[in-house]
Amino acid sequence: MSTGFYSHDAKFLVAVDCIIFGFKNQELNILLTRRPLEPNKGEWSLMGGFMDENESLDKAAEKVLFRYTRQRGIYMEQVGAYGEIERDPGDRVVSVTYYALVRLEEFDTSLAKAFDAKWVNIQQLPRLIFDHNLMVDDALRLLRYKVSLQPIIFEFFEGKFTLPALQDLWEAIYQMPIDKRNFRKKIAAMGILDKLDVKDKSSSKRGAFYYTFNQKKFNEFIESGNRFSL
Repeated sequence: MSTGFYSHDAKFLVAVDCIIFGFKNQELNILLTRRPLEPNKGEWSLMGGFMDENESLDKAAEKVLFRYTRQRGIYMEQVGAYGEIERDPGDRVVSVTYYALVRLEEFDTSLAKAFDAKWVNIQQLPRLIFDHNLMVDDALRLLRYKVSLQPIIFEFFEGKFTLPALQDLWEAIYQMPIDKRNFRKKIAAMGILDKLDVKDKSSSKRGAFYYTFNQKKFNEFIESGNRFSL
């Protein structure tokens, strides 16, 4: 609530835009929507909304994410602020962006129809409104940095995953191939995964064992002076 101390200073809107990443069919995707209002109505846009007076930036981002995914507890991280004077032709708007990692197994596809939205491969992004393409570039750069240093890559999966799927995701994020033997050797050396007795046989008769990320083992790995690196 305003106290009047800054009544002579400029007032402008604060928006939150979310770069929502999801992994499916060996591709890293971003959820886009057709902008429902002017200016630039009907053009491709990130998911966003304005911050209310009684909420923080994080709460505003959580509100946007829940509106478009109906999921709570999504991993998200602030990317940066965008405040060029004429970035939004509708008004003076400063936008703070977040990237979020959505588990597509839990995503309700009917939501996409409701919001005229779709998942788009990061390599096939259309021209987006305002400075949203720049936001995506910055978010992807930050995602790649964090994946290399923190175990956030496991946030893309609903509990279990196979090593081939994990490698596919890594390659989709970095857009480059990696040697399978070295990749698995590096993961095995950290000892932070639990192997399950069940296999995924959707892609071959032999199948691939499922694994889960073990947070306790990861904590012990870090506390022993090791560094996570993928």
